[in-house]
Amino acid sequence: MSSPEIISLSWGQMKVQGSTTNYKDCKVWPGGSRAWDWRETGTEHSPGVQPADVKEVVEKGVQTLVIGRGMNEALKVSPSTVEYLEKQGIDVRVLQTEQAVKEYNALVAQGVRVGGVFHSTC
Repeated sequence: MSSPEIISLSWGQMKVQGSTTNYKDCKVWPGGSRAWDWRETGTEHSPGVQPADVKEVVEKGVQTLVIGRGMNEALKVSPSTVEYLEKQGIDVRVLQTEQAVKEYNALVAQGVRVGGVFHSTC
């Protein structure tokens, strides 16, 4: 099962292959995607992405996980999140969201089992 391509990105809106939903923030993995609701884990811009935010994607068996920090990189990534991913043997890439989407789609095209969490506004 391959990871879905991110078809489009604009401020506050992402479209993912195979989904009829337009996402503000989203999680993607081989075979699927869903909205990323920060309230589920109490995530805020700082300290940012927590291990609990990426656990679901990790459990889908990804080799690489891309984190999109927002258009202006306002979303931080907790050091414990990077440590968690590295301990799982997952290659983690933390980028500004437009760059993160390009990186993610390039990995999809290469057939990598890639997942991601993306913030599409600030």
